[in-house]
Amino acid sequence: MPHPLSGLAPLRIGIAGLGTVGGGTLRLLQANAELIATRAGRPMLVTAVSARDRQRARGLDVSDLRWHDDPMGLADDPDVDVVVELIGGSEGPARRLVETALSRGRPVVTANKALIAVHGASLASAAERAGVALAFEAAVAGGIPVIKALREGLAADRLVRIGGILNGTCNYILTQMRETGRSFAAVLEEAQALGYAEADPSTDVDGIDTAHKLAILAALAFGRPVDFDSVHVEGIRGVGAADIAFATELGYRIKLLGIARRTGEGVETRVHPCLVPHSAPIARVEGVFNAVVAEGEFVGRLMLEGRGAGAGPTATAVVADLIDIARGSLVPAWGASSGSLSTLTSVPMSACRGSYYLRLEVRDRPGVIAEITAVLRDCGVSLKSMLQHGQAAGAGPDESVPIVLVTHETREQAMQEVVQCIAGLDVVVAGPTMIRIEAG
Repeated sequence: MPHPLSGLAPLRIGIAGLGTVGGGTLRLLQANAELIATRAGRPMLVTAVSARDRQRARGLDVSDLRWHDDPMGLADDPDVDVVVELIGGSEGPARRLVETALSRGRPVVTANKALIAVHGASLASAAERAGVALAFEAAVAGGIPVIKALREGLAADRLVRIGGILNGTCNYILTQMRETGRSFAAVLEEAQALGYAEADPSTDVDGIDTAHKLAILAALAFGRPVDFDSVHVEGIRGVGAADIAFATELGYRIKLLGIARRTGEGVETRVHPCLVPHSAPIARVEGVFNAVVAEGEFVGRLMLEGRGAGAGPTATAVVADLIDIARGSLVPAWGASSGSLSTLTSVPMSACRGSYYLRLEVRDRPGVIAEITAVLRDCGVSLKSMLQHGQAAGAGPDESVPIVLVTHETREQAMQEVVQCIAGLDVVVAGPTMIRIEAG
């Protein structure tokens, strides 16, 4: 018996990029074709594809599809209704394809967080002028439907905070460091062997990937133009096994968090390692999983958790956007028209406030603690607690020992002054390493 929707005109899809996500999207559309058609109200059919190497073995049958060696061909293909950009990168062919498709009046679905974070404001304006959709659910947190949650489910509330664990590679590395006691370098090498980290892991471990996603979340949460350049970015290369161990002893776990917060001065957006209490829900998000925490004036706090990458989860998000387009749904990319977005200013990192963890190695001599606490006093920073481990058995009289300081809430600028002054003391052998403390 034919499907009741089989007589309706299908939504014809062109996919640019047949890597992990592109291949996963094609497989999902084929495997769940009947279910997807039912939920979209019409069949959905991939008619054309583009990739760099036509001869590459992908485990996909694309013989019946029109092949474009140049992805720009998808923007003008008469048998393509919607373009799916899965090439990646904020510039080059990905940007040209999306801009051209929108200028031709073709809706676009993308998983490209770098493109949206850097050029999302101009692309959204182009989509509005053309009267078509620019959809990017898959750009943040893989299969977690956080874009729809912010843009639609929470549209009636005023959000005050958004963020969380947005990079599975970093979360896996920090989890393994805590569970095994191994160094960052050793765990990174293992993550690369397992396929959790790229051969060049800098985009992940230096926090850039998280910053792209946070810029997008902040724009949606606070109704302002996306502003990637204002995000303060630090990665996890400086987190040592000693920091993981001390954090555990103090009742914390270390996570790389993206944090966006609305204050009386504007919006702060920052990415950096954080100590979070081990009892906090986000502290228990381990391995390659992501979690997004949103806090609103009426809804309170909620957390969405799931796989943030991979063929299946990300393809699910791509197809969810395609289903919206098939239904005729047209929601502004940022939840409101570009002309009505707010002008909230960006708060510099130096103006942020919080508590801090400092670890340093000092010579085990009388008066060392007095010198260090004098620096804190002179910089106006209040010490909450201190953790000091004695010398190992057999150590010489001039050996170094680790000291960990935890401060009360203070200004970021004051802590930067503390770090600079402590690093210059003769009694300090190494450090200090500074990690910010968050409630979770």
